[in-house]
This record gives sequence, C-alpha cells and structure tokens, in this order.
Amino acid sequence: MNIQGKNYIGNTLAASGDRTFQAYVPARDTYLPETFHCATQEEVQTTMQLAEKASGAYAATTSRDRAAFLRAITEEILTIGDVLLERASLETGLPIARLEGERARTINQLTQFAELLEEGSWVRASIDTADPQRTPPKPDLRKMLIPIGPVVVFGSSNFPFAYSVAGVDTGPALAAGNPVIVKAHAAHPGVSDLVAQAVIRAAQKTGMPEGVFSMLYDDGFEVGSALVKHPATRAVGFTGSYHGGMALYKLVQEREEPIPVYAEMGSVNPVVILPESLKNDPEGLARTLAASVTLGAGQFCTNPGLVFVTRTAGFEAFIQAYENAFAAVSPATMLTAGICKNYYKLRNEIFDQSEVEQLALSEVAETLKNQAQTSVAQVPAAAFITNPRLREEVFGPFSLLVVCENTSELLEAIQVVKGQLTTSLIATEEEAASYPAIVRHLSRISGRFIMNGVPTGVEVCASMHHGGPFPATNDPKFTSVGVDSILRFVRPQTYQGWPDSLLPPELQNSNPQRIHRFVNNAWSSEAI
Repeated sequence: MNIQGKNYIGNTLAASGDRTFQAYVPARDTYLPETFHCATQEEVQTTMQLAEKASGAYAATTSRDRAAFLRAITEEILTIGDVLLERASLETGLPIARLEGERARTINQLTQFAELLEEGSWVRASIDTADPQRTPPKPDLRKMLIPIGPVVVFGSSNFPFAYSVAGVDTGPALAAGNPVIVKAHAAHPGVSDLVAQAVIRAAQKTGMPEGVFSMLYDDGFEVGSALVKHPATRAVGFTGSYHGGMALYKLVQEREEPIPVYAEMGSVNPVVILPESLKNDPEGLARTLAASVTLGAGQFCTNPGLVFVTRTAGFEAFIQAYENAFAAVSPATMLTAGICKNYYKLRNEIFDQSEVEQLALSEVAETLKNQAQTSVAQVPAAAFITNPRLREEVFGPFSLLVVCENTSELLEAIQVVKGQLTTSLIATEEEAASYPAIVRHLSRISGRFIMNGVPTGVEVCASMHHGGPFPATNDPKFTSVGVDSILRFVRPQTYQGWPDSLLPPELQNSNPQRIHRFVNNAWSSEAI
C-alpha cells in the first residue's frame, strides 16, 4: 500500500496546489521522502459540495448498513498491518508497543459503535400517541435523534490513530449518519494517508455514497479555517490546545449560521493526596504518580500535571521518592520539534516563577533529537494561589507539587483551579467522608473524578465521560470517548401527525427493529 500524498475528495485524489510539505521524523530530526499537497480553496469547496450531496443519501442508510461500514473500516485498518505501526512510530517517535495498543483501542471504538447501531435503541425514540377525545385534542407526537450533516474533524498530534482519521470524532459522526471531512494533522500525514485509504475502501465495499468521507492536507491554518466557515459544515470536532480550540470556537460564532464545535483543549488533571494516605504509603504513591506523569513523554491529555500534598507525616519520604522516580526515567522523544520546544519553554517559565523550587531532572540522551527531560518542581500553596501562571498546562513529562501546610490551605489552593478533564483523590474511605468540601470541589471542576488511581488510561466504554468544565472543553455536557459521544453529532426531531407508513422505522407502530422506545411514558420494545 503506497502513500499518495494527495487530498482525498471522496474517491478522487487531488493535488492542484503548489504548497507542499514532508513528514518529519522527530527522533532523527530528518524528513521522509514523500511530498504532501496542501489543499487549495477550490478543493475545499469541491469537498464540501460533495459531502453536502452525500449527506441525504447517507442519512437515509439504515443503522445496520452503517454498522457494516464501520466494521469494514476496522478490517481495512488491520489489513494495512505492521506498515501502519512502523510509519506511525517514525512520524511520532512513539514506541511500537504503545501504537499497537492505540490501534486496538481505535478498532474497539469503531466496533462499539457498530454494536450500538445494530442494537438500534441509541436513537432514543419517544412516542406519545394521539388522544382525540381529550380537550384540547392531543396530537400524535414521535421523536428520535437524527443526523445533523457534514462534520469537520481535526486530527490530533498525540494520538495518530485514536484521535485522528478514524478516531473518536470520525467514528461517532459516521455512526450517526453524517459525512466526515478530516483535516489531517501535519505531524503524521503518512499515517493519515494510509488510514484514509482504508476508510474509503470500506465505504466503497459497503456501498456508501461517494463523499461520505474525505480528507484534506494542510501544514497551516487556511484549510481548517475554510472548512469550519463553509456553510455546509454542521459541526466540528477538535482535540488540541486551548488557543486552537478557542480560535475554532470564535470562527463558528462568526458564521451567519453558528454551529457546534466540540473542543477538548487541555487539562492539568490535579491529584490531591490527603494526609492519612500520604502517611501510609509515601514511596508507593510517589512511584505511581511519577509513572503516570511521564507515561508517553507526558503527552497525554490526562497527564497529572498538578499534585497537592500536605506537609504532614510521610511528606519528606514522598518528596525524596518522587525526586528519585523522576530522575530515573529515561528521556523519550516528543511528537514534534515544535511540541518539544514549547515544552521546555513552558517548563522553564514555571521554574522562573517566584518561590518555585526545582526538585529533579532526568538525563537527556545526546544521540537522539527532541528528547523530553522529565522534570519536577514544588511551590508553596500560598504562592500557587496568587499566581495563575502556575495553573497552566505544561504539555510533557512535568509535575508541579503544591505543598500545603494543612487541609484548610489545601482546600483554598484547589479552589483556584478551573475546569479539568479529570481530578483524582488519594484518600481512605474515612478521609474522603471527613473532607466533603474537598470532595465537592474536585467533583465540580472535573468530568471524571478518580479515587485512589491515576488519570492516565481512558477506558473506552459507555460509562466513560471524557470531557469537562471549561477550559478543559468548551461544552462539559459531551464526551469524546464512549458511545455517548455520538450525541454530539445528532439532533432531536419530532414528527407530529404523520402517517405511520411515512415515519422512520424506529417510530412506526410495528417497531420492526424491536428497539427500546419510550411509549406513553413507559419503556417498551413491543409494537403499538
């Protein structure tokens, strides 16, 4: 399977523009030979017109048809084999073992959506039958979720499979019945190319309309901006920085018809250690947290960048063990030269803040490029409370310990922290019950609240909420992981007084799919 380096406008390859770029190899500071063509404004227009044309036909496909499409995508991705993993490792610096797990997670995500579609109840059908004898007469009302139309997805830098071409935005958008247009991330264009081919082959094999999927390249912002502003675009999915997410949010607000943008924009994922737990196992906690902070060179959106501790029994042992654990971690290659440069810039800015004390740094391998030096620092809670700069994300293997004199100061310190994807509480059951104000605040600012665990590792399942209050995301009601992520790309539609034969099958009296429906205020899978 060859990398084409061209834009995928439905089933057509396009490369009419003069602007090109190459894939970067961060571990070697070199470039791979293939040339990737940035899309032109004309190609953007053609892509969106094709998606809009496909929108009606694709929305009319059955849930089972779309399930077959998603399963075909998984098969085509697996067919690429080790070539995909090897290319991803070159373009990202991530180890093969990590990428194998991420590919499996991506396959699992798509499979879960296929299962959701095959079962069918995801449309949340609600039926209130007519009562002509009532005064005034009650009409027949039937409601379900329907697709919204073409969705623009921005690939993420840190997950070349799970948050990219066939990832957490594309999967649910396709499952819901919407065409998807991916703006490929310039950090892993070859991987994006191979996966785009897999999606298109799957669409062709399962008879999906052309234009159900397209992918465009750009190493700047012009193509993404044009896609977001195009009137045919009905929603946007994004995972990245706060500045990038807010820029997209502002763009959609400037449209004549604003649309939803679902932006995951970063998180410091604070961990709070209460005194009894600190006393019971300071060394074990230190090792566990250090492993979480440095996992994947700290390039996880759930990296625990802030740790709150009290200066109580076990504190000194915890500090020593934390320093040792960080110093022992081997440096790892970061995803891009820009990410690596920004990591050191932001880390050094933290080091330069008043009252911040540097505790430990790892060694850096001179033979490899773009290596992240694991780093840990501490700051008194009083300084943390008054310095907003210390609450900002440092994307990489960095941890800031916030040292509190007691639990009262700890509560004061966490109350200045804004919305997060996760918060974690390390505490005994009795301790958690004894500090309700701490528990309430950590719950209030997070989408996922963890007890006696670390935030890295996002289980793909129905109960996972991967989102959080602003500024972690721009809309805390929605998740980008798990089957509920489909709710971002649908809207409710009520049908009033329609003949049974003209209703969607999910709302017909016979209930041909035997899905669960809310009929006259009671759940039922039977016919009416």
